[in-house]
Amino acid sequence: MAKTIRAKFNVAEIAKYGNGGGTRVTLMPVVSGSEENKAFWQYTPSGKIEMHISNPDAEFEFGEYYIDFTKAE
Repeated sequence: MAKTIRAKFNVAEIAKYGNGGGTRVTLMPVVSGSEENKAFWQYTPSGKIEMHISNPDAEFEFGEYYIDFTKAE
């Protein structure tokens, strides 16, 4: 069974490109706001996830997201 690693990130930026060019979403690790966030920050004090998305159904909102990493088979 593959191990899953969970992180918690906050959407820091959403940039929509015109003419159907998609969206760029930038996520940064959570740092404060709750005891849970402090615990996640302890193990992921820095980082950045940036995605360029062309799927119009994959919309992000500002806020916090859990990110689960599972090694591909």
